[in-house]
Amino acid sequence: MRFRRIGGALLLIAAVAAVSNAPAGAHDPTTPEGIAAQRAFMADYQPADRRAAVTGAAVPCVNGKADKYPCKNVDLLSVLPLGNMGGGNGNDIWGWTDPTNGKEYAIAGRTNGTSFIDISTPTAPVYLGNLPSNGGSSTWRDMKVYKDHAFIVADAITGHGMQVFDLTRLRTVTSPQTFTADKLYTGFGPAHNIAINEATGYAYAIGSNTCSGGPHMVDIRTPKSPVNAGCVSQDGYTHDTQCVVYNGPDADYAGKEICFSSNEDTLTIVNVSTKSSPVQISRTSYSGAQYSHQGWLTENQRYFLMDDELDESRGTDKKTKSYIWDLQDLDAPRHIGTYSSPVEAIDHNMYVKGDYVYQANYRAGLRILDIKNVASASLTEAGYFDIYEAADGAQFNGAWSTYPYFPSGNVVINGIEQGLVVVKPNLGATPPPPTGGKFENLNNVNIPDAGAAVTSDVTVTGQAGNAPSTLKVNVDIKHTWRGDLVIDLVAPDGTAYRLKNSSGNDSADNVITTYTVNASTEVANGTWKLKVQDVARYDTGYIDAWSLQF
Repeated sequence: MRFRRIGGALLLIAAVAAVSNAPAGAHDPTTPEGIAAQRAFMADYQPADRRAAVTGAAVPCVNGKADKYPCKNVDLLSVLPLGNMGGGNGNDIWGWTDPTNGKEYAIAGRTNGTSFIDISTPTAPVYLGNLPSNGGSSTWRDMKVYKDHAFIVADAITGHGMQVFDLTRLRTVTSPQTFTADKLYTGFGPAHNIAINEATGYAYAIGSNTCSGGPHMVDIRTPKSPVNAGCVSQDGYTHDTQCVVYNGPDADYAGKEICFSSNEDTLTIVNVSTKSSPVQISRTSYSGAQYSHQGWLTENQRYFLMDDELDESRGTDKKTKSYIWDLQDLDAPRHIGTYSSPVEAIDHNMYVKGDYVYQANYRAGLRILDIKNVASASLTEAGYFDIYEAADGAQFNGAWSTYPYFPSGNVVINGIEQGLVVVKPNLGATPPPPTGGKFENLNNVNIPDAGAAVTSDVTVTGQAGNAPSTLKVNVDIKHTWRGDLVIDLVAPDGTAYRLKNSSGNDSADNVITTYTVNASTEVANGTWKLKVQDVARYDTGYIDAWSLQF
């Protein structure tokens, strides 16, 4: 039986009141599913973060931290809190690069509107103004860009429609404005998401109150004059889609406009070349399906990466999972593997750029995976920036979405509580040689629940004689009950130095600290190990990073 969407982010009380008379939709508060959704959102609800903005200078990721944020191969450029960009709570985000001057702008959704922010100087973002929501507040707002115009939809608001905003208006803004839309398309009311195929000039509003919740197609080739182009309704409600002019390996569909849709419990592929009569090519479920949420094609269109928004919260394994599809044959796509993150979190939105996929995984923040070995269903974590630094977990807080397509290489993240975060990944760079006698390992190692001890190695070279009597051991371990952990430093000759004993009543998260060890009887050079064991059941974690300072 098909079901309507019940996962997502928080739902503000104001939003519930504002849409109480909305027609049935993906988050209809009059249905059992909608009521369940509201309860799930409110269980995780947190107000917007009121801390000060972080601007003025880049903060490099050093020893696993940039400012207060856990990180790996990603530097912090700035943080603009929601109170500095129109208020409310954050949701989706997209970007625009002005073709006349190369200036870069973030288009950030909020519960009560859409913010426009000049990030051309990424360490000093400038809030230009707000386009208010059309008809009330909503947790779910989405936007995409075509021909220098933003197209904006919102769910759970009866008459919201699609706002069209001419982004070239931002060129002359010198102080924050309250904007009005250039055009309002009213062919639908609420819509959960919007996709745009920039190659054809068609928008696809999805999860609306039309087309049985499937893609509502709109001709936007003349942006300020959008025209209804038809429906894709064969498979009912669509949560998200990517539509492209197909140039992948299946010759049967070369040059056709194809939509790859996450349809609640399936990957559904549709030929939309003829808008009046779209043809469903295939509809394929997969093991572990709970709520097919969103996905993105690799650039060669051979593979599709999908996230399932509810498999973590509903399952016993809370680690983020990414489903990998082989699209050699569009009539018979194959789920060939699943990447499991070392971190517990719910995945939400992901986008592929080159050899990397950029994921917004709620409480785990931005996670960047290397997909060069996707053909063998092998993904590896290349970097991350965790904007929800308090704790990981399968809850709806933190990073809602991300946009990685700016020519500068800067990436923007929109946090539900945090607002706009601008970062700069440093992927594929060769790490500098150790300086000052510091040796580190930044690779994650999973710690099994109540299982055998695991180790992480650091190889020390170029140090004369023995280790010092004040050897510094810097430890960054993510774990949901740190009292379960026993931690040792193991010298090259096998001698173990106890750093931490277990303590069952210490229920706090994480071990992020520096230990001092008298290792003066040990030869400095050689392979040192951090040995960690979880000695009690029910909580899990991983070694995030650790280092030795001689």
